[in-house]
Amino acid sequence: MANSHETMMTPAIEGLLDRVDSKFSLVTLAARRARNINSYFNQLGDGLGHMVPPQVSSTARKPLSIAFEEISVNKIVQTEAPAPAEPELDLPEVTSTPTPDHVRAPAHRFARHRSGLSRARR
Repeated sequence: MANSHETMMTPAIEGLLDRVDSKFSLVTLAARRARNINSYFNQLGDGLGHMVPPQVSSTARKPLSIAFEEISVNKIVQTEAPAPAEPELDLPEVTSTPTPDHVRAPAHRFARHRSGLSRARR
């Protein structure tokens, strides 16, 4: 006999856990998809059309329930995020040429006092 029992949630959690690594992964995947579905329904009146619509026909009205149904029929699957590529920096070569005089700060602008550095009076 199968371990089937009535639950309030359809599809059952036990069936959804076969599709992902852990409960945390299931919750994360379903929540992300539910946010996408919610955004899709919110932008319908705007006519933007850049969000992915629900991938299953469902009688459920809640985005999370629709997301669970999509996961149960393998319309939404968990994938690993690609590793971020490190950008190459084009840095100029450092030269050991002396700094020109017009770039250096003039030494006469600061005078040393007992209390520390302070600006010299002209």
